[in-house]
Amino acid sequence: MSARSNILNKLRTGLGGSIPRPDDFDERLVTEPWQYAPEGRITRLRNLMEAVHTEIHQVSSDNWPEKVAAILAERDLGNLLHAPATAHGQQLSEYWQQSGSSVQLLAYDRPVEEWKEELFWEVDASITGTVGAIAATGSLVLWPDRHEPRLMSLLPPLHIALLKASEIGDNLYAMMQRQNWSAGLPTNLLLVSGPSKTADIEQVLAYGAHGPKELVVLILEDA
Repeated sequence: MSARSNILNKLRTGLGGSIPRPDDFDERLVTEPWQYAPEGRITRLRNLMEAVHTEIHQVSSDNWPEKVAAILAERDLGNLLHAPATAHGQQLSEYWQQSGSSVQLLAYDRPVEEWKEELFWEVDASITGTVGAIAATGSLVLWPDRHEPRLMSLLPPLHIALLKASEIGDNLYAMMQRQNWSAGLPTNLLLVSGPSKTADIEQVLAYGAHGPKELVVLILEDA
């Protein structure tokens, strides 16, 4: 008898020979208390995220690159990391070429080993997309991939996230169902509710300890 069979037989014996049945799951328990009218989702998301020092702007899906340029100018930043292979990365690049911005647009288009020092110490800000947000908890949902790896939202002091207003869901369960997460999750799914912060040292709240010091969310209204 294999070790696996031996373990399973012990489990069956401990259960008295019966096979446990899953509990009946009532999805209303995780959805009904956290449902909102369409116009209420943005309001709740803003209230929760702004309460933890997230900066949020509602902009058009056509002119959001202009707002990005303004955010960088306000902070006098010198460069912005983007993913040129994404649709929003291409839209940003086109605007940058037309505007003649003095801010350098950096491309995440090579392995981290080839530019580790620059990526870790010289990037001022980054911009990524999201796959949606959860109104109930005030959280963004990020699916890092080869175009926008986890380091893009982790390393730079300022992270700018693009969020489509139509992709803000009521609660986590509803989003999982609507987007069919069971069909294939990424290796690293992120729920982000605000900039990095900690109070480990003398219980003094400090921002930027384990990630970006600032988080700016651009909610893109459908054209």
